[in-house]
Amino acid sequence: MSFEEGILQSEKAYEKFVEVSSMFSDTVNHAFIFTWQWWLGVTLFIIPWILWFTLRKKESTGRLLLGGFITIILSITIDLVALSLGLWSYPMVITTISPLLFLPYHFSLAPVAIMFALQIKPGTNPLIKGIIFSAIAAFVGMNIFDLIDFYNPKGWSTFYDFFIFLTLYYAAYMVSNLDSFERVK
Repeated sequence: MSFEEGILQSEKAYEKFVEVSSMFSDTVNHAFIFTWQWWLGVTLFIIPWILWFTLRKKESTGRLLLGGFITIILSITIDLVALSLGLWSYPMVITTISPLLFLPYHFSLAPVAIMFALQIKPGTNPLIKGIIFSAIAAFVGMNIFDLIDFYNPKGWSTFYDFFIFLTLYYAAYMVSNLDSFERVK
């Protein structure tokens, strides 16, 4: 295939993606919007941040947010790879902005849960905290999401989710504990 043929094929794929996006939009607007599942998704997007802003350790806000941002970046990256390989999907679509991703998970639940885990008992062994956090997130959280059709693992083992959450936790732990924080001068 030549470069020009590749460009044409890429444009055809983009047209199909626009068609798929339109199908997602139609699904949200005619099947999901204002259902209890949709309201739950909206709530899961907003409430964790409200709780975090009121309950966070204010003196550690910057460090915790850095951990939250690395969680967002890594969780989206992992999800995009897994979704493109068809390893799992998110059947419940909350918004048409990014219909393939479950935005409440990426932008609220995962980062806020990890930020809370980081600030609770900060002197505890991070390995133990990471294992506890990952076990709860994978074996409880993801199974509940599967049960209410927010997540379709398509045969993906929850045991693998455990290691994904462990990776997310440790990445956030590492960046939030960097000693190189100093004001830019």
